[in-house]
Amino acid sequence: MKEIYKTILGMIDLTSLNATDTSASVRAMVEKVNNFNNVFPDYPKPASICVYPNFAEVIAATRKSKDVHITVVGGCFPASQSPLKVKLLECTEAVTDGADEVDIVLALNSFLDGRPQEASREIYEINKAIKAINSDVHLKVILETGVLKDAAQIEEASMLAMEAGADFIKTSTGKISPAATPEAAQVMCQAIAKYYGKTGRKVGFKPAGGISTPEEALIYYNIVRDTLGTKWLTPALFRFGASRMANNILSALEEREVKYF
Repeated sequence: MKEIYKTILGMIDLTSLNATDTSASVRAMVEKVNNFNNVFPDYPKPASICVYPNFAEVIAATRKSKDVHITVVGGCFPASQSPLKVKLLECTEAVTDGADEVDIVLALNSFLDGRPQEASREIYEINKAIKAINSDVHLKVILETGVLKDAAQIEEASMLAMEAGADFIKTSTGKISPAATPEAAQVMCQAIAKYYGKTGRKVGFKPAGGISTPEEALIYYNIVRDTLGTKWLTPALFRFGASRMANNILSALEEREVKYF
């Protein structure tokens, strides 16, 4: 079990999305990641640090290893209620500032209104714009599965996002309840498998929102393993969005309470 927990630790997007975040607080979080292997030499660092777009350059200036990615929530997160030109500006500015992963929210104002083609076009345009700056940038699309009415709608949103260019699909913003659920994760992973079977393109999966314990993380790990196979059990294709889970995973590994992050 400890080996699995180590693997999960290396899949975490260490997240701070608070109204009270400051350059100083983000810099302090990055410094903890920089120093992580001095304190815990046997464990992998988190896969990325996830913040609001205005802090991308703070991480870029502070991180010591580019193996730790810079993730931003863009596209007017979490509501995605703004004109496309505003979303494009926010996302492209973040990539220019150093972000190499951008998490956006599916345009639910279009999708839930029966205009899926407009939601698709937003994803396509944002993906095109950020990759014109850096072709290696990953776009993650948050479906906000807690507001989708059933499995069929979750699958529809999953397929729409992938077909529009998403490199990852993600469950939730964490700002709406319910957030991540195993049921939604199962549908999304099945959609990823279906899309992979059709296209040969591997799309990643990111459960996020309300996942905090090692036991909860293990549920999603098993869903990915059983639905998509062991080739998906890598940070390149599987992430967790979490603010509290890293300390809880470390506590399980160390068999004592750890409050490092």
